[in-house]
Amino acid sequence: MSSDPWGRVDETGTVYVRTADGERVVGSWQAGSPDEALAYFERKYEGLVVEIGLLERRVRTTDLSAKDAQTAIGHLREQVDAHHAVGDLDALRTRLDKLVETVDARREERKAQRARQSDEARSAKESLVAEAEELARSEQWRVAGERLRALVDTWKGLPRLDRKSDDELWHRFSHARSSFSKRRKAHFAQLDAQREEARRIKERLVTEAESLSGSTDWGGTAARYRELMADWKAAGRAQREHEDDLWNRFRGAQDVFFAARSSVFAERDAEQTENLKLKEELAGEAEKLLPVGDLKAARAAFRAINERWEAIGHVPRDARPKVEGRMHAVERALQDSEETEWRRTNPEARARAEGLTGQLQAAVDKLHQQIETARTAGNTARADKLQQELAGRQALLDQALKGLREFGG
Repeated sequence: MSSDPWGRVDETGTVYVRTADGERVVGSWQAGSPDEALAYFERKYEGLVVEIGLLERRVRTTDLSAKDAQTAIGHLREQVDAHHAVGDLDALRTRLDKLVETVDARREERKAQRARQSDEARSAKESLVAEAEELARSEQWRVAGERLRALVDTWKGLPRLDRKSDDELWHRFSHARSSFSKRRKAHFAQLDAQREEARRIKERLVTEAESLSGSTDWGGTAARYRELMADWKAAGRAQREHEDDLWNRFRGAQDVFFAARSSVFAERDAEQTENLKLKEELAGEAEKLLPVGDLKAARAAFRAINERWEAIGHVPRDARPKVEGRMHAVERALQDSEETEWRRTNPEARARAEGLTGQLQAAVDKLHQQIETARTAGNTARADKLQQELAGRQALLDQALKGLREFGG
């Protein structure tokens, strides 16, 4: 008979394994010595040790499902419980029991992880739906459209929820996208209609602009072009394929007109510049008539200068006030001289001035006497009042005397 710590072979060739519950028959061995029998069944034990070790490693390091792990554990447990190996079978059972616990723990962990992932996915999808519904009201068509497409890609990358929840959230998400697409389509349809109307308006404006390009009514046509430009801006943009062509025609028609006007105005400006020189010379000639000595001769000379002035024609607009002002100043000086001479030689006016002066002088003399009388009587208040009245009458008398002197009095 042969034995070791975990098994023995009796004289009949029966092989036993020792367990916590006592010896169990492993098998019968008749092909060789008892030691060979033990060695054979010990190798089978080592094989079980290797398989259990490999399964433990797979459970720890791979994504082996709990179901597959339990199946493998059950298969190994059947082999251990069959007692066809010699070794510490109880230790193998203990390892398998611990492996079951590990698999159960892993299963619960994965279940919790899936629950967390599901919650995260739900939260993520609800956020996507909320953003999509917000974007559905946007009028930033390009930016919002690009963002919605990005949200779809994000949605596709998230795990599915339970069927009911996933379908409800997707319905809201899809509805938001559809709502935005309908609004955008309606917006661009309206925009197309507006651009078509703008095209028709601008074609009419171009037609009128081209018809005016040969006009020589410089002021009226320039004003009409300004009105056409205001109408052009108010019309809005036409379709891109029409806008540039219409603008080039519209602008080209204006360029033809304004180039012709500029050419004419350049000739006119040259002529008016020469006219300005002539009028400045005449203004200088007129200014030499001042101060007026012989009024009659000065008036005759000014009339002759003015006739030459009127024959010259227009000067540049910005220079007109200054040069005309010089002539007007000479004319006013002549008029002032005429008025002064008339007053000096008018007998009726002289008589009226002398009469008024006499009356005022008499009034002043009387007031002097009254003031003296009041002061002598000690009536200071009356004297002061009469003094104020005297100041006013004296001022009028001084003015009348000045007018009388203009008559040579």
